[in-house]
Amino acid sequence: MLVGIAYDLRGDYLAEGYSEEETAEFDSPATIQALDDAISALGHRTQRIGNVRRLVERLARGERWDLVFNITEGLNGVGREAQVPAILDAYGIAYTFSDPVIMGLTLHKGLTKRVVRDCGVPTPDFAVVEADADIARVNLPYPLFAKPVAEGTGKGVTPASRIADRRQLRAVCRELLKRFDQPVLVETFLPGREFTVGIVGTAERAESIGALEVILKDNAEQGVYSYVNKEECEERVIYRLVDDALAREASAVALAAWRALGCRDGGRIDLRADAAGRVNFIEVNPLAGLHPSHSDLPILWQQAGGQYVELIRRIVDAAATRIGTGRIRHAAPRAAAE
Repeated sequence: MLVGIAYDLRGDYLAEGYSEEETAEFDSPATIQALDDAISALGHRTQRIGNVRRLVERLARGERWDLVFNITEGLNGVGREAQVPAILDAYGIAYTFSDPVIMGLTLHKGLTKRVVRDCGVPTPDFAVVEADADIARVNLPYPLFAKPVAEGTGKGVTPASRIADRRQLRAVCRELLKRFDQPVLVETFLPGREFTVGIVGTAERAESIGALEVILKDNAEQGVYSYVNKEECEERVIYRLVDDALAREASAVALAAWRALGCRDGGRIDLRADAAGRVNFIEVNPLAGLHPSHSDLPILWQQAGGQYVELIRRIVDAAATRIGTGRIRHAAPRAAAE
């Protein structure tokens, strides 16, 4: 099978003048090499496509693939993660991970929370601030937590995101509205343990592969899984695979949210416990990072005893089953990037 790999290379955008923060969600050459090695080790031919602009150029030249392993985050707009899936749908080309509707929905944290809440999944009370006038209408008990409505990798999240009073709410919301030019999600702050749950599969075939607890070191920005903490996670964060009662509750809530949202093939759900010790949905990442040693999903998988190539196999198999081709017959694995 010919597998195309679609991705946003961080260095490409840095060379165009974008900042470190603007490109935080994009991938390194090490991630692309690891993916290429793993897919090749499964017996498939690979072809590196690149970003959405490269995809359009190559489709126009008549190039096609049996499957596209899509990890493009996109650059512009709240629907940016939906761009590549939508184009591939238009050309009838199969791809990994969620469709454009789900990608567009889940990047908007407010819309996502409305869906999971309506489906009975616990999530903290929230408000979406779209303009300065909306700040006065926020009627939630303090402390609160504020972040951009459509960013990942902790962008816009700092210790100041935890809000103690109305004055601070105004200051933080105004700063985020101006800086990110998008609405702000304001929600009840949850003081309990924080987890990220890895999921592989689609609908009823989806399963939790474990709950990773996020523990901040003494040198981390405290009380918040911030942009800085995520970018420097090797020095600031301990990721610990746990299997106690609360972790199992986190896995159950994560699976319920995953299925409610219609996410596919693999990804992560972030959760945190409230003051009563009840696990709540925070947000979903249907396009989780896949760097072998820096990204949460591979870290979780490897702490559970799996090899990176097997994680990629599970994702490709989930996509193959979903698109109706049955299980792809991979070759015996060769040595792949771990």
